[in-house]
Amino acid sequence: MSGGAPAVPVLYEDNHIIVVVKPPNVPTQEDESRDLDLLTLIKADLKHRHGKPGNVYLGLVHRLDRPVGGVMVFAKTSKAASRLSDAVRTRAIRKQYQAVVYGKPTAATGTLRHHLLKDTRTNMVAVVPADRTGAKEAILDYRVLSAQEGMSLVEIELHTGRPHQIRVQFAAIGCPLVGDQRYGGSRAVPGQQIALWSTSLSFEHPVGKEQLRFQSRPPAAYPWLLWGTAIT
Repeated sequence: MSGGAPAVPVLYEDNHIIVVVKPPNVPTQEDESRDLDLLTLIKADLKHRHGKPGNVYLGLVHRLDRPVGGVMVFAKTSKAASRLSDAVRTRAIRKQYQAVVYGKPTAATGTLRHHLLKDTRTNMVAVVPADRTGAKEAILDYRVLSAQEGMSLVEIELHTGRPHQIRVQFAAIGCPLVGDQRYGGSRAVPGQQIALWSTSLSFEHPVGKEQLRFQSRPPAAYPWLLWGTAIT
């Protein structure tokens, strides 16, 4: 992609979907910052590469937090967007992540269940009692892959797509993500990049119906390099 815009690697593309690796610190869609966003970047790229006149359709079916990078799928047709949105809603899309957290969860594998509530005024999410008005259940499975230097490399399978879910849930058990400026508390290092990456997406093609899986390695940077950047 040209014009000084960040590179957005394309993992797969056909007439119905495009699968890319979202660069960290790029908003998924336009926000109040007015910074260049991924949706706009991909639309411009499709328009340029395919010589499309007029507006380019691109359907947003799931999101990643601004500081997070990794695999995302977008729909190129309204039919694909509708079917992928249904798959997200029914949890038919398998979403896996890796994160580096401070400390080590008590159990090497487990399920985290919390009820979360977002404060739209501050854009902060908190763990609240299940009966709190507006609270939504958040569920994820995790597996500790390795631990060293007071940190753990964790593999995560997300079952619900709540805002800031992984970050809030791990902070709630005393293991905030390395580099999380919002939920890292006293352990947050100003300017450090969050160690959270969307490593794998698996889903049924919305039109062809074949099973697809796409992967992306975390960046070759600290703290990932303590373990290399291999995905399992």
